[in-house]
Amino acid sequence: MKHILSTLILAALTTLPAFAGGKKEADGLVYYLPKTAVRVHVLVEKSVTTPGQLNEYSDLYFKTAAPQVTTTDYRIVGVTFSTTAMRDESQRHVIGIDKKHTVLSVDCDANGVLRAINTKAPAAKEEEPFRPAPKAKPLNPRDYMSQDILAAANQPKMAQLVAQEIYDVRDSRNLLSRGEADFMPKDGEQLRLMYEQLNRQERALMQLFQGTTTVDTTEYVVTLVPEKKAQRVMAFRFSKKFGLSTTDDLSGEPYYVDIAEENVTAEPPVVHEMANKQKDELQLAVCLPGKIRLTLSNNDKKIARYEMWAAQFGKIEMLNGALFGKKLTSKILLDSATGAVTELTTEPLE
Repeated sequence: MKHILSTLILAALTTLPAFAGGKKEADGLVYYLPKTAVRVHVLVEKSVTTPGQLNEYSDLYFKTAAPQVTTTDYRIVGVTFSTTAMRDESQRHVIGIDKKHTVLSVDCDANGVLRAINTKAPAAKEEEPFRPAPKAKPLNPRDYMSQDILAAANQPKMAQLVAQEIYDVRDSRNLLSRGEADFMPKDGEQLRLMYEQLNRQERALMQLFQGTTTVDTTEYVVTLVPEKKAQRVMAFRFSKKFGLSTTDDLSGEPYYVDIAEENVTAEPPVVHEMANKQKDELQLAVCLPGKIRLTLSNNDKKIARYEMWAAQFGKIEMLNGALFGKKLTSKILLDSATGAVTELTTEPLE
């Protein structure tokens, strides 16, 4: 199961119109450069413990306290990260379409963020959905009860008989391990099966005293948009009794993301030497993203770290329009999450 929570770091999200590609205007095709967002995938394990039917006799027969009431507990069992993008409203650009240039198509994502020029961007890889491990079939204590136990007239008598059955199972297992059982197995596989059966029987009957615990794991996805002016932001809150919640739910402890710039900017794309020798009024804006480091922590305890490239921590690079001029034509692929050029191929025009 997956739950999605969105938290913005000093940034506001608005409802965006759908873009099937570059939107046409009188001056050309419109596109946006992105702001890079990070998704924090938090796996939360929920454990529900239910008291056993004979819980009040656990200390008497096994010198072990048993749960007396139903309890629910949560714990974080895993944190991973991934990147995505929202469009940067301040980075709206128009690329001219005219007879002087060979800009034939502009490929944008659903929010108008530039993905490719003069070619089609490959389909975005979908994130693998979280699938919890399959649960084992729960044990039913009644399947392992003797006729005497099932016929017990009251709880104290049932507790006595079940406890005796458990101790008999343990004695049988000890005799097997010492090779003194009346019916010893013929080989190792048969011995393993006998151990499994005895262990299963003990676990099922002990449930009557110690109760049962069911475990479920849920993936929560928290989306953050890092900004330069924010060095720390609360990502979510978490409580061992109530699980993961939003930042305004005071039932949980705060978990923070610290943002550190690494002062590294991506290198600009290599441009064909013929384009560098020409001047052209048309320019194409792309991103040179900057690298940042995110640290998730709680009470100054570091939980997880992640390094990523983010468009808003880099700078804008203007590519020479001669790449699409009378002498050259080009195809460009971009990383829609960071706005960086991933592939630039240029061919001379004869």
